[in-house]
Amino acid sequence: MDIAPTPAPVPLVHDIPFWESVEQQDLKLQRCADCGQFRYPAGPICAQCNSEQVTWERVSGKGTILSWVVFHKTYLPAYPAPHTVIAVRLDEGPIIISNLEGPEPEGSWIDERVSLRYVTMPDGVVLPRFELDRTAS
Repeated sequence: MDIAPTPAPVPLVHDIPFWESVEQQDLKLQRCADCGQFRYPAGPICAQCNSEQVTWERVSGKGTILSWVVFHKTYLPAYPAPHTVIAVRLDEGPIIISNLEGPEPEGSWIDERVSLRYVTMPDGVVLPRFELDRTAS
């Protein structure tokens, strides 16, 4: 049986530390060294204060679902239908588009708490995914 290749990320110069942190399963995001604003996707300047000073810092991996969609058609072989995509606002502020692993929420998904987990795809690519946070109250 052939393994469907995971579409490769296309990191730009500012994204390289992000993808390295994913591969190490230790998610880090760019943070402004002047005002402290986390940002994703990474970029050359802070949208809050226009500073070019940046650090890369670990994030909690906790967040809240802002939006979701279930694709009922397979568009890429690595992501067979049904394929769930979620928009998560991390507790640190940035919004990340990813996938929901495990059971789906009942009723509305909006405001459901999620936690980061790392999934190794069949071809060995590590991706950040989220699952419902059963410890959230």
